[in-house]
Amino acid sequence: MMGSDGGTKPRYLFTLASGMVECLCFAGVLFGWASLVFVLKDDGYFYQYCEGGQNSTSLVPDCSRQDEQFALVFTIASFLNNFMTFTNGYIFDRFGTTVTRLLGIFLYTTGTLLVAFSSAALSEMLFLAMSCIGVGGILLLMTNMQVGNLFAGHRSTIITLYNGAFDSSSAVFLIFKILYEQGVSLRTSFLALSLCSILHLTRTFLLMPRSHIPYPLPELYTYGNLTWGKANSYNVEKSEQITEDTSKKEYEADSTFPQQARSFQSCVLSWVFFWHLLWLSVMQLRHYLFIGTLNPMISRLANNDPGLVSKYTNAFAMTQLCGVLCAPWNGLIMDRNKGKPLAPGETEQEADLRSSVLSLFLTALQCLCFSVCASVPVLPLQYLTFALQVLNRSFLYGGNAAFISIAFPACHFGKLYGLVMSLSAIVSLLQYPCFALVKGILGGEPLYVNIALTILTLLTFIHPINVYFQCRRSAQKKTDQAEVDQDTVLAEATF
Repeated sequence: MMGSDGGTKPRYLFTLASGMVECLCFAGVLFGWASLVFVLKDDGYFYQYCEGGQNSTSLVPDCSRQDEQFALVFTIASFLNNFMTFTNGYIFDRFGTTVTRLLGIFLYTTGTLLVAFSSAALSEMLFLAMSCIGVGGILLLMTNMQVGNLFAGHRSTIITLYNGAFDSSSAVFLIFKILYEQGVSLRTSFLALSLCSILHLTRTFLLMPRSHIPYPLPELYTYGNLTWGKANSYNVEKSEQITEDTSKKEYEADSTFPQQARSFQSCVLSWVFFWHLLWLSVMQLRHYLFIGTLNPMISRLANNDPGLVSKYTNAFAMTQLCGVLCAPWNGLIMDRNKGKPLAPGETEQEADLRSSVLSLFLTALQCLCFSVCASVPVLPLQYLTFALQVLNRSFLYGGNAAFISIAFPACHFGKLYGLVMSLSAIVSLLQYPCFALVKGILGGEPLYVNIALTILTLLTFIHPINVYFQCRRSAQKKTDQAEVDQDTVLAEATF
């Protein structure tokens, strides 16, 4: 819903476009780790963990312990990227957009500066640096996802689009790798990334609300400090208060369907939340293990040929750019009921939840195909694996955020989104034991671990099946109630 004021629409569109650039260029750079590792290895980070190097007669040093250190950096950073989201979600719900974004910008800038001033002798700085970049990036994404509320008819599409841009931003480290090969130092690249925080600050104060963008959106709603015609004369605080009251009444109006739970606790204790958590956790573990072990996997399949390793690393990073193109398809699937007449007695939220079943199922199916391809030790096949990985990852995170916004009250979005990401982060810690198992007992052969994860992926199909039957039960309950009411009316009329 857009206000009738002509100055409102350009503001909404500019906020949407600038948020897209922010997510695409900055928010998810952590997940371009495979490209960055290539540069860090060349600069000698953690080289002290290699055995049989310069002072040995061995031509090829054993750097498995170096790979373990890089895997540990990514494990900790990706864990904190998700685990801290519950705290961040609480901060977002409690203190609003400006406070949350300032915290995110501070962490992000700190992380980029730490990498810029690190060196091979100070390799351990990467642990703190990458963690700050990861947590700061997810805060930028979280505050941008609410922009979908400005476009009610395309809300899920915009949320998934931003998550796709978040995924595609991992290609930034590919750009750093290419610049590095052209003679631009890693320090220069990260200093440039740090300076871009000026843009984040500018957008925070001029193009984002102080508190939250409400849903549904009141007429003539405006925010920020830029002047866009008459829209700036509207009382924002009054608008948000009206919306909060309206939303509260809507939540209380219908308590028969699971997503209309009134309290945060009842949302968390629901079966819908539990199976959604399992759905996200299993697939996220599969993706994190793949990204964290991509460099040693390619090195093993390419027989440590530096040219081939660089070629496949670049190919993987290039496919990440497609995330922003894949994600909107998931949003369109979830928004396909918009504008269509609802079934008798069906609410818009129930229709949205019913539409999400196909999205949840397709995401699980994609992950299964991706896991199977990743398990086959054939180097050329990894091109297909890369394509499936970016497709599934864009569906996964965009679908996760969109489903939470559909299935649960908007007033709990930040906390529920943060909680599901935090709990899934605990599961993602299993990636390091898996990596250590492959490097240790399995002697570098990941086949059995890949097969186990593929089997585990089958559990993700429970979630869409559960939501499907939940929708059917709700529809049947309403049909039965309508028949009872009709019989009662007829009986009273006869009497």
